[in-house]
Amino acid sequence: MSGLLLPPTALRTLLRQVVHDKREQGHEVDALEAELAETPDSLDALHDLSLRLADAPLATGWPYVEPTELDELLAECPDLPTARTPGRDVAARIETAWGARVAGCVLGKPFEYDPTLAELRAVLEPAAQWPLSDYVTEEVNGRLRAPQPQWPECVRERIAHVPEDDDLGYTALATVVLERHGDDFTHDDLRRLWLLNLPVAATFGPERTALLAAGLASLTGSDPSTTSLNPADEHCGALIRVDAYGYAHPGDPLAAARLAHRDATLTHRRTGVYAAMWAAAAVATALVSDDWEDVAVTAAAVVPARSRLRAVLEESLRHVREADDWLDAHDRLHQRFSAYGHCRVLQELGTVLITLRFARGATDGIGMQVCQGNDTDSFAATAGSLLGALHGPSGFDREHWLGRFGDRIHLALATTHDASISSWGRRMAALHQRG
Repeated sequence: MSGLLLPPTALRTLLRQVVHDKREQGHEVDALEAELAETPDSLDALHDLSLRLADAPLATGWPYVEPTELDELLAECPDLPTARTPGRDVAARIETAWGARVAGCVLGKPFEYDPTLAELRAVLEPAAQWPLSDYVTEEVNGRLRAPQPQWPECVRERIAHVPEDDDLGYTALATVVLERHGDDFTHDDLRRLWLLNLPVAATFGPERTALLAAGLASLTGSDPSTTSLNPADEHCGALIRVDAYGYAHPGDPLAAARLAHRDATLTHRRTGVYAAMWAAAAVATALVSDDWEDVAVTAAAVVPARSRLRAVLEESLRHVREADDWLDAHDRLHQRFSAYGHCRVLQELGTVLITLRFARGATDGIGMQVCQGNDTDSFAATAGSLLGALHGPSGFDREHWLGRFGDRIHLALATTHDASISSWGRRMAALHQRG
């Protein structure tokens, strides 16, 4: 997106954020950061600096190899998984995965302010709601540090439908793009679908940047890509979009990961892309497995072996294997990765591994995931999807978690009108039967 349409103050703010991201990604940016501080409020000068920042070299001795292009990325994955044949119960598993994703999202939504486990426990335990086994009560919601604006639709006493949330809207949009275009969908297909459906205020971070760039390109013919001014391109925005690719390819984690890569690279790079590929591969594997560790190991195989994310996943898996219970596991991971909070992926995927190991199914697992804090709705949605896929209908109390919604889901999508939770579940379960 052209920085020339932004006022200098906004462009400077974006550049400061990009400098922070680039440093974390191993690039040498000290000189450019100093130059930014001295650059006048000139659009031309700031735009030129943004282009040079995009090409900043890696620091000498940076130990990680993190390509984003698919062929280069897969070449860094020496143990790519092979496909397996799904069982007869795969449709029921997919519908359960979707239902548990919905429940996890709504359960976590009131706490979406980057809390820690300790903070949540201090509020929930005195009210006999620790660990969570039901939607939060209105009384407890009133004691939260930063109640979510949509809380009236999420508390136990008021729930009447599933409220709008991007964690669910993107799953629906991925379903639609597969129904319309199959596995050959393109970035242009995604952009058009987003433009026709997504309100700007219902998008965040790189998704909002991409949507605005696509809107501008539709008017002017300019380049819709977002490369030099795209802060947070390693956050979790792509990960939350990809479960449907796993539903479409049960037992084939590599095929699911390839589709996730195509979707994710519309907005994200490096860790942001790898996390999306991990999630899609994990869902595809969980749909044909009964072993949490099989899911964890197989999904990690689509993440480049010399990347930061692969290193964190492998260390997290060691801690989770060694832990006595989910609280012990969380303490171990939080001590190591607490710097990575809301949407930062690295700690949060470790907490998903904790939930996969220690939950008996989605019924108790979504509460366990929310209680670990950080991005509570997004990762409870992901954990719910994985647990629903892994344990199937027997591991999910559908009436308890979904009954209050009356089969009604609100989606912030302008031209996608299906408002039935169960209808979406059937559509997702049909994806693997295409062609």
